[in-house]
Amino acid sequence: MQVSRRWIVGAGASMALLSGCGGGAVRAPLVPAADPMLQPQANPGWDAWVASFRPRARSAGISDGVIDAGFRGAGYLPGVVERDRNQTEFSRTLEDYLAIVANDEKVAAGRAQYARRRSLLSEIEARYGVPANVVAAVWGMESNYGTRRGEIPVVSATSTLAYDGRRGAFFENQLLAALRILARGDTTPSGLVGSWAGAMGHTQFIPTTYQSYAVDFRGDGRRDIWSEDPTDGLASTAAYLSQMGWRRGEPWGQEITAANPGSGGRVIQPEPGGPRFRVYRNFDVIKRYNNSDNYAIGVGHLSDRIAGGGPIRASFAPDRYGLTIEDRQAIQRGLTRRGFDAGGADGVFGSKTEAAIRAYQQSNGMAPTGEPSRALLNALS
Repeated sequence: MQVSRRWIVGAGASMALLSGCGGGAVRAPLVPAADPMLQPQANPGWDAWVASFRPRARSAGISDGVIDAGFRGAGYLPGVVERDRNQTEFSRTLEDYLAIVANDEKVAAGRAQYARRRSLLSEIEARYGVPANVVAAVWGMESNYGTRRGEIPVVSATSTLAYDGRRGAFFENQLLAALRILARGDTTPSGLVGSWAGAMGHTQFIPTTYQSYAVDFRGDGRRDIWSEDPTDGLASTAAYLSQMGWRRGEPWGQEITAANPGSGGRVIQPEPGGPRFRVYRNFDVIKRYNNSDNYAIGVGHLSDRIAGGGPIRASFAPDRYGLTIEDRQAIQRGLTRRGFDAGGADGVFGSKTEAAIRAYQQSNGMAPTGEPSRALLNALS
């Protein structure tokens, strides 16, 4: 699935997820540069736009040498425009959201990375005051712990989107910031890569945010968020959250239970009949990364689980079809057993599960709605 998000820090990133009404935004998978639509293609209009951009870049203080180096090998990427114009929005429940961003596999990977990087994360926490497990959770949300950092040339992507014009001024600013990154020597033109929308590195900073908040944690002269080493990426996230007002020693929030009702803060309940949370100032700081309650709950809950906490205790109400997440998982398993690939059994229905339902319905003389039902569950059980 492809999805839009609210532009705060990054705009590429992690898993195939969602955005929308009360649903919290998360991004589609980072598209591999091997996609032919993400290879430079001849476009006289883009060429003319780049020629007109050069004097604006010079007037912004960028040298001809940097401009030449940045655009060497760059080109118009039609796949970037396609993705920008066709970001399908999915409205997801918090239950679905957490099933994706804080599932057992994601938690296990986070705990492993937390253990592996404990010394580094502790150093970062000591300097910036942001807990190690929170930084690790943002890392997991944004790039699946560094495994999906993006490999699309940022100059090509941002110049394509600036030329396209739908958000031309925004992307021209990102392009200028990307060229300043090259001028500073933080990375090379070939190393300046990211998502189709120009978000970069382990924690998916867009170029302007990188310019303002990225840090050189080891003092080696470069703010390197792109390499396999996540040091500067993780430190930059902590620096950003710190500058946004993170309060050292205070929690993001907690699920309200009979045993732990908590006090202070404010109470939110993203879904009627679902869990309630008591959230504090740091919850709103997390939202400076992505302005979504679901995103902030996702980071907070994943951080708790990375640190050894358990799953959400409260139950969620059945969906609009009267199905629980266990019912939806049973439907996915039943489809897969019968040769209809549902894309897994996480209980989160996306385009692949819908296609599998539709194919099963067609093959069994049913109306091909692609929608789940109790009758479908019974037929597959």
